[in-house]
Amino acid sequence: MYAIIEVGGHQWKVSPGTQLDINRVPTAVGAQHAVERVLLASDGQQVHVGRPYLPGAQVICEVLSHRLGEKTISYHFRRRENWRKTVGHRQPLTRVIVKDIRVSETATAEVPAQAAATVKPRARKARAPETAATIVKKARTPKSKE
Repeated sequence: MYAIIEVGGHQWKVSPGTQLDINRVPTAVGAQHAVERVLLASDGQQVHVGRPYLPGAQVICEVLSHRLGEKTISYHFRRRENWRKTVGHRQPLTRVIVKDIRVSETATAEVPAQAAATVKPRARKARAPETAATIVKKARTPKSKE
């Protein structure tokens, strides 16, 4: 069983037991954090696709720790002016472990019915083929001076 979730502007493919470092969430260490932005879920036999999210689906995570990410250095300089600036940044992160993936029965019943009702093949418009005479006529058209 796996799911694709959206947390903090990033998308992750997760399964039970997966550890993630996500942007800091205001949840205490040891508490559970529910992610409701589930884009896709698979139980091994059926794949459920959201539009954009699955209604009633959740991924339950346990918060392991709050920590800081790797330090990134930003260095700016202006040539021939003796001007330099160095700035470091460490992103606050939360380490979580995925415990469970839950997909509601309403999500499984609604998605195929909606998909069958809304998907229609698009008809293409037929265009007359351009002949050599029309191509030459378009190329010789003088530009107006206005």
